[in-house]
Amino acid sequence: MTSIGIFGSMGRMGQAIAAVAPSLDAHVAGGCDVTGDPAELATRADVLVDFSAPAALEAHLAAARGAARPIVVGTTGLSARHHALIDEAAAEIAVLQTGNTSLGIGLLARLVREAAARLGADWDIELVETHHRNKADAPSGTALMLGEAAARGLGTTLAEAGVEARAGLTGPRAPGTIGMASLRGGSVVGDHTVLFATEGERIELTHRADDRAIFARGAVRAALWLAGQKPGRYTMDQVLGI
Repeated sequence: MTSIGIFGSMGRMGQAIAAVAPSLDAHVAGGCDVTGDPAELATRADVLVDFSAPAALEAHLAAARGAARPIVVGTTGLSARHHALIDEAAAEIAVLQTGNTSLGIGLLARLVREAAARLGADWDIELVETHHRNKADAPSGTALMLGEAAARGLGTTLAEAGVEARAGLTGPRAPGTIGMASLRGGSVVGDHTVLFATEGERIELTHRADDRAIFARGAVRAALWLAGQKPGRYTMDQVLGI
């Protein structure tokens, strides 16, 4: 049975992963939080998952590299520097980084990319995400993931096409942009809608998460898949086989 070490084990996702792991034939080797020893946990696990905080990622990647253990990075709010650290680690170990471990979101991202590519520049793209009042980052990691999928479909990047805020006299919508809006309130686990709109018609692709366990099940499935992979950087597409 594959053993999983959890960075951020006392957080919502960490606890959810520990709860669902046994039902997916995985063993929880232990957890590590602010006061724990990442290197020690890495030696006890076959594969690691990180749902902690961006500030802790460097230490967790170093622990994974030191023990030659694969790691699933589900922590959101990452910077360009964090992605560079992931790329560096992926030269030595298998790393899967994703803004969302839901299998449904993984499929949605593929649909968004395909729709953007096939519909073309005549269709405007807008993303709306809603999360609970305590979420720390915005846009959500999932929204950024979906935005990148849309941008790839258009042959660009989200850094070039994304528009995260509109206020005041903004003028007409710029063609080829990808609008992003973040809503926060209550206990919403996570809702994401991608709107494609053109003259006279609209398409809406929506995913609604009602239970955090869906992310935990996806994370465990990703960890089990990653445990057998060679060094490199992987995505949920590969876990899904799409």
